[in-house]
Amino acid sequence: MPLQLFNTLTRTVEHFTPLDPLGRQVGMYCCGPTVHDFAHIGNFRTFVFTDLLRRYLEFRGFLVKHVMNITDVEDKIIKRVQQRKTTLREFTGKYEAEFLADFDALNCRRPHVLPRATEHMPEIITLIEKLVARGIAYQAADGSVYFSIDKYRGCGCQYGQLVNLNFDAMRVGDRVANDEYEKEAVADFALWKKRVPEDGEVFWPSPWGEGRPGWHIECSAMSTKHLGDSFDLHLGGEDLMFPHHEDEIAQSEGALAYPPGRKFVHHWMHGSHLLVEGKKMSKSLGNYFTLRDLLAKGATGREIRYLLLTAHYRAQFNFTLDGLAGARASLARLDECVGKLTELAGDTSVPPEQPLLLQFTKAMDDDLNVSAAWAAVFDWVTEVNRKLAAGALPRPQAAAALEAWKRVDEVFGLGMVQKDEAPVEVLMLVEERQAARKAKDFKRSDVVRDQLKALGWAVEDTPKGPRVKRV
Repeated sequence: MPLQLFNTLTRTVEHFTPLDPLGRQVGMYCCGPTVHDFAHIGNFRTFVFTDLLRRYLEFRGFLVKHVMNITDVEDKIIKRVQQRKTTLREFTGKYEAEFLADFDALNCRRPHVLPRATEHMPEIITLIEKLVARGIAYQAADGSVYFSIDKYRGCGCQYGQLVNLNFDAMRVGDRVANDEYEKEAVADFALWKKRVPEDGEVFWPSPWGEGRPGWHIECSAMSTKHLGDSFDLHLGGEDLMFPHHEDEIAQSEGALAYPPGRKFVHHWMHGSHLLVEGKKMSKSLGNYFTLRDLLAKGATGREIRYLLLTAHYRAQFNFTLDGLAGARASLARLDECVGKLTELAGDTSVPPEQPLLLQFTKAMDDDLNVSAAWAAVFDWVTEVNRKLAAGALPRPQAAAALEAWKRVDEVFGLGMVQKDEAPVEVLMLVEERQAARKAKDFKRSDVVRDQLKALGWAVEDTPKGPRVKRV
């Protein structure tokens, strides 16, 4: 079955076909972080979804060029720079570094290109100049340059491709300077904002005077600079569909005047909202979590990644602390199975077994159906454990099963569990318990087992001797 992906632009699941005539190269853009604070777990749901798609495209043999921007100038950033009396780069550099550390903790593959908005002023200005030259943008009395929705629609272009808009009930023709605004305020939006005293030293020269870009034009300039005027995939959270992504389409298609059949982006994908403990995230409700908040509570990046990968990207997902505990238990079951396969397979090298890969691929080809993919994985775990318990898994078959899991994990990105190095006191207790068992002093052996448990360790007896692991 060919790869099928939902396209927000057409509201249908479509056969994914790259623009590349050879059908191999894929250009993919994801709206990245606005570096004014630590990213929260809802943000990371989008980035983990993006990483899953990239990994699966690569698994299927596509050559992906992944671009993710860094928004390092916009309204909230400038306000906080002034409040903290620092420079723009010092302020954004801190949060950019923290974001990438969190990104790595979730084992997301770094994008091939990480462009910053502040490094693309020539491209931004050129795009605005093209819109002005076509009569779709104008400089208003306040000195800022705005995109005219009326003029854009007058060229035969459609505003409202990702979302359905009722223009009769909206204030078309009004202007809005803010980077973010509500659907009810469909209005001409700022492409270039004239410098005001509140901007401090955050400004650049332009044909329209000193100022700075609006948020929406930044992504149009960066995506087309690094992926070309037309590219395959644009991803983001569903909260970005309007106004941000709708404005990206209007700016790009207004400035670049595509021929019939050609679009700015041919396939749009959006991840759904994330709830926390059944409610929208809010600091006042105490359910607003950054990644570091969850790590401080004892979770690992691996557990958080697993939990985020258990729900379909288009389904609203309720993230809970109980869910993290469930993720830990599921990973322990998976890790135990993979650990036994690793021990049995040794250094045997064979091709991967096919049943797991076939079921996994069938599920993921269906618009990244992770629920069916995980069902295939845990059915496989059950079957492998049955064969292991019966002693019916020869070394070559164990190696083939292990290779199949490794291929699947190239997509899920969980990595092999890192074995805990038991402290000396634990190792000494293990030796004491082993000695008691040899002496048939099972009462003492049970006492030592309880001592180990109290220290957070369990001991498992195997044909090759005791194995200790955290509990």
